[in-house]
Amino acid sequence: MDENSSQLPKTLVEAIRHFSDQDVCVEFVAKLRWPDGPVCPSCDGKQHSYLKTRRVWKCKSCKRQFSVKVGTVFEDSPISLDKWLAAIWMLANSKNGVSSHEMARSLGITQKSAWFLLHRVRLAMQTGTFRKLSGEIEVDETFIGGKARNMHKSTRAKKITGTGGTDKTAVVGIFERDGEVRTYPVPDTKRRTLQGQVREHVQPGSAVYTDALKSYTGLDEDFTHATVDHAELYVSGQVHTNGLENFWSLVKRGLHGTYVSVEPYHLFRYLDERMFTFNRRKANDFTRFAWVVGAIADRRLSYAELTGKI
Repeated sequence: MDENSSQLPKTLVEAIRHFSDQDVCVEFVAKLRWPDGPVCPSCDGKQHSYLKTRRVWKCKSCKRQFSVKVGTVFEDSPISLDKWLAAIWMLANSKNGVSSHEMARSLGITQKSAWFLLHRVRLAMQTGTFRKLSGEIEVDETFIGGKARNMHKSTRAKKITGTGGTDKTAVVGIFERDGEVRTYPVPDTKRRTLQGQVREHVQPGSAVYTDALKSYTGLDEDFTHATVDHAELYVSGQVHTNGLENFWSLVKRGLHGTYVSVEPYHLFRYLDERMFTFNRRKANDFTRFAWVVGAIADRRLSYAELTGKI
């Protein structure tokens, strides 16, 4: 997207104005999705004609028509591209997230549609990679769940019957100090679970820093492992988990302040969102926005899948 870079939007207001034309939206998404020209999603054909009045292409090989939405998180959505792109800009550049109610008011759609839209954008934010983290690594665990004061009265009554933290979900975080953070919901914080995550995602021989939780005992077999006991101090030279502690505070600020209460079933989606913005915190707003738009292909999510009905 280097062409006419001076004309590309730099703020949300500029983005809304820039993408107010549907033809501009289609051209922008098409360039990011197909840098070398449109490709038929049915037969991979590259010879086509463009039906401008309907904003679709017709493949000369299989004769099928396709739009820029086909095979993406946009597919089967009646929401226009100008609203989709505005939503992506808002979420990709938000410090604390955007609630479905706020998004619905901003776009003029229903809260249910906004909730579905936001989860599809989070799907595009997912970063799948087999690269193992290396160098100086911080590992820490936390528990995430709704606060009682934010719950409905009937739900709150159930939570104060002595069940303690059973409504919270354990999450392990792994932070490469010179790189990115990764988080994974886990069933528990036992040794096998936490060390399994570390060994799966961290290069052997790396320096791994954790707190004094006994579940981490034994990591020195494969890593240069050092701990800091938070009962005594939080930093001992290079040994600390402050980077992850900062990330956890950002996650919980968004979950408790913006989203109020997140079901454990959907927690990983909100973590994907926070990881995306944190790992690209040094990029500008347009770059974060363009990265998400460029990752929309082959990531379909139906409402039935989202709600666990299939």
